[in-house]
Formats: sequence, C-alpha cells, structure tokens
Amino acid sequence: MFKRGRHKIFIGMAPGVGKTYKMLEEAKNLKRDGVDVVIGLLETHNRKETARQAQGLEIVLRKEIVKNNLTLSEMDTDAVIDRNPQLVLVDELAHTNIPGSPREKRYQDVEIILDRGIDVYSTVNIQHLESLNDLVARITGVVVRERIPDRILEAADEIVVVDVTPETLEERLRDGKIYAPNKIQQSLENFFQRKNLIALRELALREVADTVEEYQKDKVLIGQACYVHERVLVCMSTYPNSLQLLRRGARLSSYMNAPLYAIFVDNPERFLTKDEVYHVETCEKLCEEFGGEFIRVKSYNVPQAITEVADRERITQIIIGESRQSRLRHLIKGSFTQKLMRLIWKKHIDLHIIATER
Repeated sequence: MFKRGRHKIFIGMAPGVGKTYKMLEEAKNLKRDGVDVVIGLLETHNRKETARQAQGLEIVLRKEIVKNNLTLSEMDTDAVIDRNPQLVLVDELAHTNIPGSPREKRYQDVEIILDRGIDVYSTVNIQHLESLNDLVARITGVVVRERIPDRILEAADEIVVVDVTPETLEERLRDGKIYAPNKIQQSLENFFQRKNLIALRELALREVADTVEEYQKDKVLIGQACYVHERVLVCMSTYPNSLQLLRRGARLSSYMNAPLYAIFVDNPERFLTKDEVYHVETCEKLCEEFGGEFIRVKSYNVPQAITEVADRERITQIIIGESRQSRLRHLIKGSFTQKLMRLIWKKHIDLHIIATER
C-alpha cells in the first residue's frame, strides 16, 4: 500500500505567464538539494527560455503511438512509475491523450502516479477548469475543449498562482516569446485582448483564494482561520436605527465587492409587538433588495448567536449600532459590545460600531 504522493499545481491566467518555467525552476532547486526529480512530460512550445530551464533534468522518454500512419507520443506513465522518482514534472494537466491511450486525460495519468506514492508538479491555465467553462466562453468567445474536473484543483496539496500583468503578457506575445510570429496579431485580436486577460487574471486569483478559504474552513480550529474574501454581517435590532445600519452595511459590502448578511436574534421568552414585527419584516425586505441574506435565529445569548453565525458564514466585517443600555444595566450585566468583542477578538473580524440618530 502506497502513501499517496503530494500534488502541486502551477496555475495561470493564460499561456505564456511562466507556469512551466516556474515549475522547472523549483524542480532544479530541489534537485540541487538532493531530491530525485524527472520530467514526465514537458511542452516547451519552442520557447527558448523554457528549454534552457529544463537543461540538467532527467527526461523519461515518451511512449510512441502510431495513429493513421502518424507516429505520435504521449507521457509514458508506466515508465515513470517504473523509474520511481521522488518527484515527476507533468506539463499541461488538461491535455487529452491520443485515442487508444490507456487513459483519456493526462490528469488521470497524474492520479495513477500519485497513487503510487510519487509527488507530482503540474501546470494548468484557469480556463481549463470545468466549472468556469461557460464563464470563460462568455468572456473570451472561446469554448475550451480540454478541461479538468474541479476536484483535481480541490484535492491539490499546494497551488501556486504564476501571475503577470496583462501588459507584461502582451509584451511577451509581441516579442515572440509565446507564439510564432504569424500567430501574434491574431492572438492579440482574439484571446489575448486586454479585457480578456484582465478577467482571466481575476478568475485565477479568485479561484485560488476560494481554495485557500475552503482549506481554512476545514480546519478544526475554525476560530483561527483567516479568510481571504470579505463578508459583511449587520446586526439588526427592533430599534429604528437598524435600517441605517443596514444601508451602511450595504455600502460597505458594495465597496468591498463582498456578500452582505443581516442577523436578527429573537429572545425565545419575548414576544414582539406588532410594530416590531413590521420593523423586522421591513429590514428583511430591504436586505433582500440589497442582494443580501437575512438570518433570523432564536437565542438567549445575543453575542454568542452572532459569533456562531459569523463563524458559519466566514464573516470578516461585523456592523453594530451604539449600545442603548442604561448605565445601571451596563454596570450590572456588562456591555453588549464588550461581550461581542471578547468573543470575536481572535477571529480576524473587524467590528464597526456605528453612531446613528436616536
């Protein structure tokens, strides 16, 4: 029984950002440290810098397949396993193998290698992710045929975003570092349009941020997780100033491009008046108009209920109004604000205390 190998994926927004170069660079550093590294499959696309970076690394010969009187080649997965290195490099994870190969997709070959206890470094572009296929088609007008399931990215032990600005990528393209000269202008007018590159870059960065959050979410000590995306929670009450708080929260969520949540905590032993019921319903409708989610829970402990919802929804910003407790109640039972702050102070949540009209 083999201990499954570790999978590290180098991901980028488009061809030419330097994923393969970065993978080779890290592999050569590991080789200098004594790690047994081989190249299982490398696609240089005639890029001189990439070819130079590969020098000095052992290459497992490809398997030749004759198809329609043509001799084609694919990664020889069995030869890689027989060689049994500590680490194998596999370029272009989304590649579709030649018909007649043992497996249809290259990522399936990688899974076989990982199951044999061999670590894998691989590369892929964001547009090859299955769940983003329709979105990428709308952005670029190009339907990507070669795709990998989202589970491959989710199961990876490490993901590295190889990021460059759209301007840098355009410069590399014009300099002939990505495609042959006869393809440059066509690429600039189609897939490599500036608007496409900006959108794809954002997709790549956001996808990895989401993956990091899911990893944090699965940690046992969820209170110590540090979330990447902002999420705003507005704490509602029966006071009329709740509507002001909700509007402030909606503005904040809009500035941050963040999901909006609002919470109202019912005391199980207290019945709301007709006016209070109407007020809470008004808050809920306004929250929905802002595109937010209204959460209503029952609890005797309001700060604890808010904290539990904040944990569950991975909240990063909480908005409350000024406390309206009397001075005597404040002295006897303590401040609601102080209780909430004690509960969230280790959770990387910002607390906004908003002064509103009486």
